[in-house]
Amino acid sequence: MSTTFTISDLAREFDLTTRAIRFYEDMGLLRPERTGAGGRSRVYSGRDRTRLKLTLRAKRLGLSLTQAKEIIDLYDSPRDTGAQLRKFLEVLRQHREQLEAQKRDLQANLDEIRAHEHEARALLAQLDKRQEIMDN
Repeated sequence: MSTTFTISDLAREFDLTTRAIRFYEDMGLLRPERTGAGGRSRVYSGRDRTRLKLTLRAKRLGLSLTQAKEIIDLYDSPRDTGAQLRKFLEVLRQHREQLEAQKRDLQANLDEIRAHEHEARALLAQLDKRQEIMDN
């Protein structure tokens, strides 16, 4: 018999709320079996646990949930592993380029802030000198 998990088990293990896990389910990242009256109870498989782990890893990398699902779904399919790895590399490349562009933008903003700080300090020093002369 394969190991199964409740939503509470996964929430505890991954330090998530049950609401977050249900959201991942709504996004199609998890597909628990429904049991009990009206299918109210969720039973997660080892596969669901792995998919959740991969989703959280992708999230830490900064990938969107859509990108995470696309990659994870590739690994669930019986297709060619080479094609899956190429797709994974392409998503990672695109994400890296996006982060590098954001980094350049942030660096430009920081440089501009430093220039304004320098200018404001110089103006304040001039004002302080004038005030000192007027006080004497």
